Formats: sequence, C-alpha cells, structure tokens
Amino acid sequence: MNSMQFSGKNVEDALQTALKELQVTKDKITYKIIEEGSKGILGLIGSKPAIIQVDVIQEEVAEVKENLQDSSEEMPTETVTVSRNHKEEAVQFLNGVFEKMDIEAELDASLEDNILKVDISGPKMGLVIGYRGETLDSLQYLTSLVVNKNREDEYIRVLLDTEGYRRKREETLERLAEKTAYKVKKYRRSMKLEPMNPYERRIIHSKLQQIDGITTRSVGEEPFRRVVIELDK
Repeated sequence: MNSMQFSGKNVEDALQTALKELQVTKDKITYKIIEEGSKGILGLIGSKPAIIQVDVIQEEVAEVKENLQDSSEEMPTETVTVSRNHKEEAVQFLNGVFEKMDIEAELDASLEDNILKVDISGPKMGLVIGYRGETLDSLQYLTSLVVNKNREDEYIRVLLDTEGYRRKREETLERLAEKTAYKVKKYRRSMKLEPMNPYERRIIHSKLQQIDGITTRSVGEEPFRRVVIELDK
C-alpha cells in the first residue's frame, strides 16, 4: 500500500480532505491517526491540526493516480482570489464569545484605511472592559488574530471600544502623567508608575514629551513593565 498524510481541524476533517484529494470512497482506504489535534484557546491560540496517515488499498492505486492526473489537467491555471469580509468575521467571532459569556451586546463595526473599529454596547459592559481594560484588550488581541489569519495583504489594525472607555482611560492616564511629572520636579526624584500595557505606556510617554525638564523610560518585563518618570539631566 502507498501511504500519505493529511491534516485538518479534526480527524473527520482530515479524512474528508484525504477522500476528496484521492477521489476515493472510505472503503477504498485504511488510515491511522498520527495526531488527534486540539482546538486551543477559543479555537485560536495553541491549536494543533489533526494528522492521519492514509493507505490506499493496492488495487485502487492505479485508479487513484489516473483520477488525480485527470483532475490536474482540468484545473484552471489562473489563481482564484477569495474575497473576505473582515468586518463580518470580527462581528461573528465577538458574537460567539459574548454568547459563551452570557452577555448581550450590539456591535457597530467599520473598516477604513486598514483600521477595523468595533464599538460594543449593551447592559454588561463592565464585564467586557474588565479590570483596567484587561478583558477588552484580550478581546481586541483575539479579534486581530481572527481578521489577520492567513492574510497576505497589509495588516489590519483592530480597535475595540465600549462606552467611550478608551477615551476616558486615555484622559485618566494623561492626568496621572501630569501630576507625577509635577511631583518629580517638586521633589527632584524619579518616580515609577504602576505596571501598564504597551498602549497605556505610549500614552504616558507621548503626554510627557510635551513637558520641559522631564524624560521617561520603560523598565521591567511584561506584564510588569512600567514607566519611570525622571528629571531630564
């Protein structure tokens, strides 16, 4: 028998792929499972495909080869490009997550200049935001993985927001930056802020670039990396 390997989201998917490519029915082959496959987190992070080894029964090998050769001759030479609706992909993914979280939410998505903005509204937005926006940031990261998966064109930036949280958080951080810079100048000693994600650290750095006599730098390792505000010597 001739052995070949096929992969898929799960064993059944890999098996169907094998039957389709070899153009045979299930009774014409035998197979064994090499990898069961796993979904990972929400079907995205750490997922592994299922892999099977397929053996075509000997008397069918010649027929399979003939079928494959005929199919290759009939295939068009041009490449077919499948159009994707990235807004719909993002909305479908988020709706699935919110359903599992038992959260009712309305989504308003817009895509312009490779920036996909999704505004989320509903009665339980505190759960969507999470502690200091951690849940919202995680949802934004996962949605970005979905819309950019297998994408060969320019990267699409995803921005999620709800109830104006991003703007309010930015204003809070800017006020914190100004107050801390004032203390650094008054007491003439450097001060460290609480750990922040890269987005929030950029807000601090950007705001304090406008203040004379103050400089900033980031120290530490993620997720405990923080901004140090000090006098510009």
